[in-house]
Amino acid sequence: MRLSNIYFRSCLLSLFSIAIFIAGPGAESSVQAAPIEMTLRIPASHFQNRSPEELSVDLRRGIGPDDAATIALYSNPALRAIRDRRGLAAAQLIQAGILPNPVVSYARDYVTGGSTAGTRDGYTFSAGWEFSALIPFLPKQTAARKNFQAVDLDVAWQEWQIAVSARMAVYRVVGLDAQAAQAREANEGLQQSTDAMRKAVDAHEKTVLDLAAAESASQDSRATMLAVEQEFEKQRLGLNKILGAGPDRKVALRSGLVLPSRLAAPAEQELFDDLESRRLDLLGLQRGYESQDATVRAAILAQFPKMSVAFTKATDTTNVKTTGFNIAVDVPIFDRNQGVIATERATRQRLRDEYNQRVFEARSDIAVAIADIRSLNRQIAAAEEALPLLEKLVSSAQTAVEQRNADVLSYYTARSNLLQKRIQLIKLQEQLLEAHTALEIASGRYLPTNKVLQPR
Repeated sequence: MRLSNIYFRSCLLSLFSIAIFIAGPGAESSVQAAPIEMTLRIPASHFQNRSPEELSVDLRRGIGPDDAATIALYSNPALRAIRDRRGLAAAQLIQAGILPNPVVSYARDYVTGGSTAGTRDGYTFSAGWEFSALIPFLPKQTAARKNFQAVDLDVAWQEWQIAVSARMAVYRVVGLDAQAAQAREANEGLQQSTDAMRKAVDAHEKTVLDLAAAESASQDSRATMLAVEQEFEKQRLGLNKILGAGPDRKVALRSGLVLPSRLAAPAEQELFDDLESRRLDLLGLQRGYESQDATVRAAILAQFPKMSVAFTKATDTTNVKTTGFNIAVDVPIFDRNQGVIATERATRQRLRDEYNQRVFEARSDIAVAIADIRSLNRQIAAAEEALPLLEKLVSSAQTAVEQRNADVLSYYTARSNLLQKRIQLIKLQEQLLEAHTALEIASGRYLPTNKVLQPR
């Protein structure tokens, strides 16, 4: 299967094959023997593999962020409906190149009564064509061609967003999986601690108050674990949805993926430069404006009166034959196409204002995303510095409790704070990738950071 459209401007420059090995309908470990060969217009620079070679997406070893983007471009159901718009635009382009048909008429008069001596049946034949359709013909063709380009770019923009969203879905699943692992580990440790505390109470070595503190901490940890697992399942189903996979299919991620602790934000001015020629939606709006401008010109030219010329040949009932022509001209007294012109001009102005608004929002979004990345880098650094201190505090509290120099409640409070700080760190790392994804979308530029998500 070859896609005729693109999701990035430079995608026209590179073609390479992608083999996707898809698991069969049986057990999750079963895999079809033969791969499905596909060709996709995506530059190699948009993937971890930077050479124009075959990129193999093998679900048996799990998928990474770029693998998810590749699969989503093929199988996401929403993209199929979006790409159908190109067919409508192509049909409009065909229609714009069609001239009106000539009009041929024939009439016959039969002699049916009266003084019929020396008479015969008469007829009238005419062939005409409305040649005024040639006047707005070229602007209409230009408008349709620019509109097709605008639709094609808009479809490509939607593909780009789906691809980036698929990568972001992988990031979220990776982050929530790490959070769930931390929560399960903490819950298991607290459960063991509670069981030990219960035995100690039975042996009259600990008080009931100590047991209550342990059970409360264990319940809080279990609640946190269940909430994280719920969110993980939700994000897993979201990943399946964007990949076009059923909710019952388990999409395995590649082992060893880790979240980054720091991302270097590009220079703001670097992303501002050539923004209008890089973002596909802005390019699409440019083509849409050019299409509407041609539509306005066509509406102005349509003020020219409709004119048609016809050649006629006739004979009357006295067998007198005539040959001539007929010219028909609309007299533009009331309808001078002024309503259509005003509508098309207003639409053109709306497109211009929408374009300016989109450029302004893009620049603002870039600035916000860069500020978020820098702020999250600092927050992650602070959280990483705090973790060793909290771990030391938990260790000291545990030693103090064992030596009966501190109450149990303070130990479990310190342990709970450590768990929350670890989960907070993972959330900050996930937010960092979300901010980076927002920067990619706002700038319309692929920013190669997936190397930080490579297996260790």
